[in-house]
Amino acid sequence: MQTQGTSRRNFLKTSTVLTAAAAAGGMATGEPISATQPAAGTPPATKHPIRLGAPVFKAPTDPEALARAHREKSYRAAYCPPVGINDRERIRDIRTAFQRNDVVIAEVGRWCNLLDPDAEKRKANLERVTEGLALADELGALCCVDIAGSFNADVWYGPHPDNLSDDFFDAAVENARKIIDAVKPRRAKFCYEMMGWSLPDSPDAYLRMLKAVDREAFGVHLDPCNLVNCPAKFYDNTALINECFDKLGPWIVSCHAKDLKWQVEMNVHFVEVTLGEGQLDYKTYLKRLAQLPNDVPLMIEHMKGPAEYEASRQFLFKTGGEIGVLFEYV
Repeated sequence: MQTQGTSRRNFLKTSTVLTAAAAAGGMATGEPISATQPAAGTPPATKHPIRLGAPVFKAPTDPEALARAHREKSYRAAYCPPVGINDRERIRDIRTAFQRNDVVIAEVGRWCNLLDPDAEKRKANLERVTEGLALADELGALCCVDIAGSFNADVWYGPHPDNLSDDFFDAAVENARKIIDAVKPRRAKFCYEMMGWSLPDSPDAYLRMLKAVDREAFGVHLDPCNLVNCPAKFYDNTALINECFDKLGPWIVSCHAKDLKWQVEMNVHFVEVTLGEGQLDYKTYLKRLAQLPNDVPLMIEHMKGPAEYEASRQFLFKTGGEIGVLFEYV
């Protein structure tokens, strides 16, 4: 039985918290190798083109111009633009402009610690994420996403021995229920992003959490790089990617794109790098994503600037062309 919470409309009326932009970054130069055509002789591997997205540099503030700036890069997905929860006119203008240009707002990011050891910070963070889900629902965004949190008092996403405990799991489940029940979203999902040192830290852990939360509005945000936390997963990340889609496919709402490289030293150290410079099996990742029944966006993140975002974009178009995965309708 779901607990009673304030309605979405009441929450919007009473909220005074303003959202910050989830996206940063920029508009790079250069044309894609091909967003619409596979390499010659390559059979199609898609049910539908993948909605690719990334930050847009020097982004215009006007919603129509911003949506068109995404389409100029062959992006049909976007991070949430800057907008406050109470700015109803701008919310409407963003929703209308992005729908008109067929650009889906993939996610409202609310990156904060829902399990902060400080009670006041924990309360404020819960309110911030709840507001983020309400904003996502109003904008027509697919989800609001955060990590489940951490008991680390110094680094909001950092490791802690109890981050893998039953107490952590139960607290994460309770928070997800509170957020969803407070907003009662009509469309948007609330998601946790999996981490390598905090629950949910595997497809099985997320499956267990889906069952425990027991809310239709609880979905999955997929970032395979976050799950690579040992040499075995690094070397056989193909199996890890397939496991994610095999077990979590029906619940996946949005995905992140980055790459992972082993920086050799006297202990295991993986670092995020530009797409194509690491070892993540993007041919498998793109194939599995394009075959999902839902139209799930792929969002490039954590690049260091316009050049790296452009290189990553070109890598995806090239790789997609080699395996018959498209990013635009022909």
